[in-house]
Parts: sequence; structure tokens; C-alpha cells
Amino acid sequence: MRWMSDEEYSKLTGLDIGAINDLCERGKLSIKVENGVRLIDPSKGAREVVPAQLRELSAHNTHEMVVQPEFIEKTIGTIINLHEKVLDAKDETLEAVKVENEFLREAIGSLQELYDEDRKTIHTLQEQLKLSQEEVEFMRRKYKLMWNKAIDEHTS
Repeated sequence: MRWMSDEEYSKLTGLDIGAINDLCERGKLSIKVENGVRLIDPSKGAREVVPAQLRELSAHNTHEMVVQPEFIEKTIGTIINLHEKVLDAKDETLEAVKVENEFLREAIGSLQELYDEDRKTIHTLQEQLKLSQEEVEFMRRKYKLMWNKAIDEHTS
């Protein structure tokens, strides 16, 4: 609990010092005096601080706020109807997501098959290239041997 000076309490409640003095004299506020300074407990006497007109209005309005059963039934019916619409929309959304997921799964499967076929094709082409390079190297050695033999026969 925090005790407040008259000035702090005045700022908090918006009451002037005269009104605070009046409430203290009537015993509506909890006070204590320390070192010659009057301190007020803000948690006590809050009902006295609220202007009487506001209390009267709030008391008057609580009696007028009677809600008819038909209004309550219509309100509950509206809430239930909206809730059902939300549930239907959620179910539709879930179904759409499931269909989309299945489509994506099939698309990924197809892409994987194409990737595997491309890898096989690349492997085959690499083997053919390797064989062609070996054949070229063989032909190069063969022509070199033939030319060396031709040069030797021509020079001798």
C-alpha cells in the first residue's frame, strides 16, 4: 500500500484540496500524519471520490439494461451460424490444401523420374565419349606408327 500526499491525491483524482479536506473531515478517506504531512490511502474511499451524479447514472442504467430472451436467442443463433460457416470454410480450405499437396507430390515424382532418366542419358553419353576418345587415341598411334614405318622405308 502506498500513501500519497494531498497534492498527489489531487492529481490522481482531479479533486481540489478543499474537496479532499471535506472528505477527510467527514471520515470518507483513510489518512495518517507523518512528520506533519497528511498522507492519504488511495485504495480506500474510492466510492466517495466518484461524483454522485456518475453513481446515480450508473445505478439508473443498470436497471434499464434488461435484455429480452428473443434477443439472446437471436444472438446465440447468429453466433452458432457464424461458427458453422467458419467450420465449413476451414473444411474447404483443408480439402484444397490436401488436393494441392497431392498435385505437388505427383509433380515431384515426375520430376524425379525425369532427373533419373537424364542421369542415365548423361552416363551413357559419357561412356560413348570415353570410347570415342580411346578410338581417336588408337588411330593417332596407328598413323604415327605407319608414318614412321613409311619414313624408315623411304630413307633406307
